[in-house]
Amino acid sequence: MSAHPPLFRFQTYSSQALRVSSGANMGDGIGLEDDALPGDIYRLASGYPAEKLAISDAGEGGQPCVADGSAVGQPGDGLAISACHMLMGPSGEVVEVLILTLHSGDAEELHILPLSTLKPDTEYELVGTEVASAPERFADIASVSFLAGTHLTLANGKQIPVEHLSVGDVLLTRENGPQPVRWIGFQTRRAVGAAAPVRIAEGTLNTSRDLRLSPQHRLFIWQRRDELGTGRAEVMVKAELLVNGDTVVREEGGHVDSYQIVFDGHEIIYAEGIAVESLLVTGQTRALLPEDMALTGSSEAAASAAAMEIGDDAGEDVVERLSRASKGRSEG
Repeated sequence: MSAHPPLFRFQTYSSQALRVSSGANMGDGIGLEDDALPGDIYRLASGYPAEKLAISDAGEGGQPCVADGSAVGQPGDGLAISACHMLMGPSGEVVEVLILTLHSGDAEELHILPLSTLKPDTEYELVGTEVASAPERFADIASVSFLAGTHLTLANGKQIPVEHLSVGDVLLTRENGPQPVRWIGFQTRRAVGAAAPVRIAEGTLNTSRDLRLSPQHRLFIWQRRDELGTGRAEVMVKAELLVNGDTVVREEGGHVDSYQIVFDGHEIIYAEGIAVESLLVTGQTRALLPEDMALTGSSEAAASAAAMEIGDDAGEDVVERLSRASKGRSEG
């Protein structure tokens, strides 16, 4: 089993990719404290490609760290969510970026995780910084969320919209039968960048209606045939990996109401007739929960889910191949 199983994967940039083009820190990459002053003008250099950072909670003391398979950093490197900067674009739009600090021995590296789209060679003015709320902003995009209107299956087989669900309601789970809901989170968020939801069209992967999920949300699929060469019948796949521009798309723009469902443990439940995960409580997503809420430890559940997860190297036509796999049909 992986020593540092990945929980989340995000596109990030080196802090040196976003440099001051005008202001007190002229020429410097965006940083922290005095290295990020309101009024400075920043540009994202086109020569710096985005790189995928994989994040685990298997660091020392259960703290976040760089996960195995990350293109950024080394597995086990410490990771801190250090700040959230607010930048204003030329049309008055606000773009938020998280500053992540990677610790490798005595060395530190800063990386940027944009919460909205950063356009290359466009001027952005730094208008504010928040530190205390930065971990919660990360939890917002790391949490698995059901969008309003999504039907979940109760233990009696009835399907109800997630917004009608209450704490104590009993849902059907794949592994543990009927389980009561312990907590329900709710946010209204901008549907942009890392928070833009994924819509899976009705009928795709056997959905009974259109299914809209957060990008990091994993679907559970049982393969009758191992179409992806995973060597196992049970696999999990993040919604964002399914995007094909046709039957599965990202929906940018506007605002969405999203809900997080928590049980005593990590569960596979049913949304629009197909199996998906509940919120996996980790050191990162716990920022969304009440401080006094006691839950069963999730390190084993996290490792188990990560072992079943399809990686970014799955190739093209993931939806089509998984559809065939679930039905036991060979290609052609």
